[in-house]
Amino acid sequence: MKKPNLLDEFQSTFNVINIPRMFFAPGRINLIGEHTDYNGGHVFPASISFGTYALAQKRDDQKLRFYSLNFSHIGTIECDLADLDYNEVHDWANFPKGMINYMRESGFEITTGMDILFYGDIPNGAGLSSSASIEMVTGVLLEGLFDLNIDRVQLIQLGQKVENDYIGVNSGIMDQFAIGKGKKGHAILLNCQTLAYNYAPIELADHVIIIINTNKQRTLAGSKYNERRAQCEQALVDLQTVLQIKSIGDLTIEQFESHKHLITNTTNQKRAKHAVYENARTVVALQQLQQSNLKAFGQLMNESHLSLQRDYEVTGIELDTIVQAAWDQPGIVGARMTGAGFGGCAIAIVETDKVDNFKNNVNKIYSEKIGYKASFYTATIGDGARELTEGVY
Repeated sequence: MKKPNLLDEFQSTFNVINIPRMFFAPGRINLIGEHTDYNGGHVFPASISFGTYALAQKRDDQKLRFYSLNFSHIGTIECDLADLDYNEVHDWANFPKGMINYMRESGFEITTGMDILFYGDIPNGAGLSSSASIEMVTGVLLEGLFDLNIDRVQLIQLGQKVENDYIGVNSGIMDQFAIGKGKKGHAILLNCQTLAYNYAPIELADHVIIIINTNKQRTLAGSKYNERRAQCEQALVDLQTVLQIKSIGDLTIEQFESHKHLITNTTNQKRAKHAVYENARTVVALQQLQQSNLKAFGQLMNESHLSLQRDYEVTGIELDTIVQAAWDQPGIVGARMTGAGFGGCAIAIVETDKVDNFKNNVNKIYSEKIGYKASFYTATIGDGARELTEGVY
């Protein structure tokens, strides 16, 4: 989809001639480390070239006007700085409202209203974190417009607070962190307990990262996500009868193997096994990328998918079909599901000159088995949330 002329859209939507400032926050992919965040482990995300644009200018009153080109049928949503409570009628605009609300609560002086136009090019329903992208682009535009001095990690934490407390989604900090601290050409190994992080260079050379959307509606993802969390929490309780640990992510593989008998339920034992082994894979992944060993990293991706399929059981026929088809293609380095599972996306690292054949072959296999086509996007790894200043409209 071609990006519209955002300046024209802003001026006509809000009936102004001023030139607003423009901000951008990317979406994210998680390269490895799935369902490890709430188990106290590591994740390995990267910010991507798709994301959310926000054009904004201050007003001389207390009115807030929000408009999204992605939800143009809803029209302009208006509220006042004095009334930032969650409002179901305000739909998507609750995400920026929540950021404004919590930043004001944190003592940051946001003294006037604003006109803000949003436009996102993150594929719909792909699980690439469009909500966190909206939160973080709102954060950086408030930082810019009101000349605020805000620590980036604090901004990230406020974004997560919007998701958890304002919207009511019990998610971890990975999405906001990847989007807020993203770095061009790098992924981030993030410890979800301590927020310690390392940048890992992604030297793709003659390879590209392909995002493959199964186009399956993720109807099970929410309920199964909560079920998996509960299973891991029970496994942790069993382990804590002997071990002094705060989370499953505290365990090495060796410690897990010698104490897994403490987990009385065999299903819960499989869930914990995934969390422990997946966490270990993320640490090895950093080492391999630091040594520019893309092939070894691809192998870790493959092992991750198999663990998510067999031990965590969150893949489903669509993701398994996509990933198996990807593994069978020439030029493949590695492929796995990414996100919560039960639909959504897979990612693959593929040799650049094999991409067209890869897409055609995978789509043929997928559509013949599943009955409809997948969608493919080439992801480049870019910088995190920021103001855009040159040649932006």
